[in-house]
Amino acid sequence: MKKAALHNLGCKVNAYETEAMEELLKEDGFEIVDFDEEADVYVINTCSVTNIADRKSRQMIHKCKKTNPEACVVATGCYIQNFGKDIPEELGADIILGNNKKTDLIEKIHEFFQSKNETILDYIDINDGWVEYEPMIIKKDLEHTRAFLKVQDGCNQFCSYCIIPYARGRIRSREISDVITEVTGLAAAGYKEVVITGIHLSSFGTGTDYGLADLLEAVAEVDGIERIRMGSLEPQIVTEDFAKRVSAISKICPQFHLSLQSGCDTVLTRMNRKYTIEEYTRGVNLLRKYFHNPAITTDIIVGFPGETEEEFETTLQYAKDISFYELHVFAYSKRAGTLAAKMPNQLTNAVKKERSKRLIEAGLESTQQYLKEHIGSELEVLFEEKVSLDGVDYFVGFSKEYIKCAIKAEDNQDYSNRILKCKCRYILDKHLYMLVEI
Repeated sequence: MKKAALHNLGCKVNAYETEAMEELLKEDGFEIVDFDEEADVYVINTCSVTNIADRKSRQMIHKCKKTNPEACVVATGCYIQNFGKDIPEELGADIILGNNKKTDLIEKIHEFFQSKNETILDYIDINDGWVEYEPMIIKKDLEHTRAFLKVQDGCNQFCSYCIIPYARGRIRSREISDVITEVTGLAAAGYKEVVITGIHLSSFGTGTDYGLADLLEAVAEVDGIERIRMGSLEPQIVTEDFAKRVSAISKICPQFHLSLQSGCDTVLTRMNRKYTIEEYTRGVNLLRKYFHNPAITTDIIVGFPGETEEEFETTLQYAKDISFYELHVFAYSKRAGTLAAKMPNQLTNAVKKERSKRLIEAGLESTQQYLKEHIGSELEVLFEEKVSLDGVDYFVGFSKEYIKCAIKAEDNQDYSNRILKCKCRYILDKHLYMLVEI
């Protein structure tokens, strides 16, 4: 039996596609082994969101050839879509699959082992007009408590700092019936929570007569699924109708990752983000109107080209005022091929580092405040695994709000993949877990 190993870089969509490719390999008779082991086939699903991601992608490809020079190395994903076909010799991969060609994996592996000649390139021009949604599905046995579910691909936004629309092509969505088939299988396998993801999830259903709210309502009808969580959303999707419909779905987790990127309108304009701070705030207020104390999380890019100290201070103050549960801070990374890379007044790494530190500190204070608001309250926690924190064993998991929770492990007690109502006691400080008890 041939052995295969896979490695994923990047987002939750990439993670989903990597799992789907793993299933294709299993169905073809491959034994899946750890990526550090010697294998006959290595599959690297690359990322291209930053220059660092590009470098890591190349490193992983080269690592495979060092581990086993005779192996078939397959490179796919966003970095490959953008640059792979132009530098096949430099990459050193045997099979180079562009995006929307991952379902060709097994066919190309067999082709390689039969011929073992030149590098196999399998591409489409993903930005040339309409591209069909690539059907990939996961039917795996229960390995985790949450299952990620890709329902949408592509992006039409072309933010000035982002290369992903060029790597993923235009927006396209799965049929709702196809999603429900997969969710039904995941429920039968024992999954209690699904996480709905996409490259630009808010655009799900564009060009059809259905949208994201319709999908969520349909998923909620599947027996066995008890919680539904959404990936990153754009603030424009949060209308009165959307918030009202989604709040009526009892299985929806009241945690919303609303992408912000900057708390200053002038920076948002340079980023080509297509909304204002007023519109963003309106979306947050609607969510807080229809959900009780929902967790609002976000991403912010620090040090965008031309960002003045005044613009940064505006972002910093806005982040404090809006009271995010979690704040993910990224220092701007110059990305070849984007408009932002050509903008004047690129900031130094020192400035970006200093501003990131201040914003991260503000985010941690906001997280602590949100957690403190839940002390003494009751949460429904889906426990995932047993871990050791400071030498003490706990079962840890997440509430519907995505609050990390920990309960002391007792002898012969297994809480994994169980949803339990728990009372919050206090914060395990440096870990930011809520200590809970049943």
